[in-house]
Amino acid sequence: MKLTVLKEFLNESIQHVSKAISSKTTIPILSGIKIDADSTGITLTASDTDISIQSFIPNEKNELQVIDLKKSGSVVLPSKFFVEIIRKLPAQQIEIEVKDHFQTTIRSGSSEIQLVGLDPEEYPIMPGIEENKRIQIPSDLLKTMIKQTSFAVSTNEATPILTGVLWTISNGKLKFTACDRHRLASRETAIDTDVEFSLNNVSISGKTLNELSKILPDQNTMIDVVFAENQVLFKMSSILFYTRILDGTYPDTSKLIPQAYQTELVVNTDNLADAIDRAYLLSREEKTNIVKLVMHEDQTIEISSSSSELGKVTEDLTTASLTGELLRISFNSKYMLDALKVMDSEQIHIGFTGAMQPIIIRPDENSSLLQLILPYRTTG
Repeated sequence: MKLTVLKEFLNESIQHVSKAISSKTTIPILSGIKIDADSTGITLTASDTDISIQSFIPNEKNELQVIDLKKSGSVVLPSKFFVEIIRKLPAQQIEIEVKDHFQTTIRSGSSEIQLVGLDPEEYPIMPGIEENKRIQIPSDLLKTMIKQTSFAVSTNEATPILTGVLWTISNGKLKFTACDRHRLASRETAIDTDVEFSLNNVSISGKTLNELSKILPDQNTMIDVVFAENQVLFKMSSILFYTRILDGTYPDTSKLIPQAYQTELVVNTDNLADAIDRAYLLSREEKTNIVKLVMHEDQTIEISSSSSELGKVTEDLTTASLTGELLRISFNSKYMLDALKVMDSEQIHIGFTGAMQPIIIRPDENSSLLQLILPYRTTG
């Protein structure tokens, strides 16, 4: 293999695929990045068996010659060094030449680097995915849905299925659900698909979705999502992102969400978040994160927290409306702040069905996003 390539294009592709490389891999060749060069361009591949990312660099882009191919070929180069060295090379043109036994020379400006390459034949083949079950979704909407749900996945590997975000599709609607037994986040959106199309029990790791989110284009481009038996493929213009579907059956969380409320509260999102954030400073010191909310007859609420060593924070907030039974509720302030951060409206609606029942938070007049937090039982 012998070619020259523009540094900015090669570096961008490397940054994308390197997100799939794990430092803990037990398969030595997976610690490398596979490079395939042919007459159409260069394809870079990286994988940790759970996720695989391919990035394609075309020969030309917008009439700019990106690659000058002298000889086709393939090689696997050690990612730890390859990622860093390409970023730090001095010139805009990079020459890569692979000789016998995959000995690779990289030249740029006055720099010349020798790398010991590996046999690309030993690199695992990308999974073949039939494209008969697929949807399209705008990249910015997909990013938003990941942001609004993935933070609520479990970090406990003892229940692997809960470390993922559940994808369901029915009646032309795509829904994401994440739950860690203490809180739940869900977001629903209408998608342009056949009403007959349905999907259930597809759970994708929250960590993986956050990595995907980093390489989704910002501009509003359509992403193809292809579902296979145990894999999902996200197709972007020059990137293929494969991920494994988590094993197991996701629990039915629908029963957690009440159909009616005993107490309902509408309050300014930022005001509530700021008050809880201040109270969180003290509750954090106690290692409990517990903040109390007390409702008053004059339609105000009191947010408070205390620390046995530092003292107490108390703050009164005016609500837009407060109806039903007045309650005293204790909750995890960090969970509440996480939920409030992803709300996309000036006011939020909070529903209660009792002091020890789930707290339901929604953007005011928007039923497509829902956050649920379980309260704490406290004395006093």
